[in-house]
Amino acid sequence: MYSLRFKVTTSTCDSDGRLKLYSALQMMQDCSEMWLDSEPGVKQYFADNDMTQLLVSRQVEIVRVPTFKEELTVATSVYDTKSLYGFRNTFIYDAAGKPCYRTWSMGAFVDKTAGKLKRIDDATIASLTLEPKLEMNYRERRIILPKAGGETLEPIKVLRADIDYNKHVNNANYVRMAMELLPEQCEVRNLRMEYRVPAKLGDLLTPTIYRCASSIVVALSIGSDVSTIIEFSE
Repeated sequence: MYSLRFKVTTSTCDSDGRLKLYSALQMMQDCSEMWLDSEPGVKQYFADNDMTQLLVSRQVEIVRVPTFKEELTVATSVYDTKSLYGFRNTFIYDAAGKPCYRTWSMGAFVDKTAGKLKRIDDATIASLTLEPKLEMNYRERRIILPKAGGETLEPIKVLRADIDYNKHVNNANYVRMAMELLPEQCEVRNLRMEYRVPAKLGDLLTPTIYRCASSIVVALSIGSDVSTIIEFSE
């Protein structure tokens, strides 16, 4: 298990002094990315083969939203790895060691130049430290869009601030964009994200919002291609 410590600061709080979901996702992502330093075999293999790991999907259970000045620990661990994909838990714990956020995610191994899936070899997989799968309510990673009933809204232009070092929109920024479309008093307790087509600088992401019986689903599309689907539920 790899962990990082964070503090809920002014810039990570909303107007009520609670940790923004966007900021919590950034903490999870930072920990998952820094985890690579704890796996020298994988890190070297990625460097030698011009590869990286990209998020494909994530599910988040929000147990409790931390507040201003709280001390947090973000911990991540890999529980399964295939030749093309890896599976991990990333939890955020409070100072008492109790979980505030429980998540699992699936990542893909990608050729950085070609932008396509690329296998890692068996020796590298065997070098990985696997840890037990943590307890949470694991749901299907694929999100099925309703066939009708969606409301299409004005496109959102991808700006320079949305882009990360992989040259496309950082995964947390899709959630930030989608959350602006939710009702102001919406209290998100569960979140599922599925990433399909990376958006790049200058792209227009067209949101379609579906109000379902127990959730709100936002699809962000580039032209006719669905880029990202995010499901929010209470």
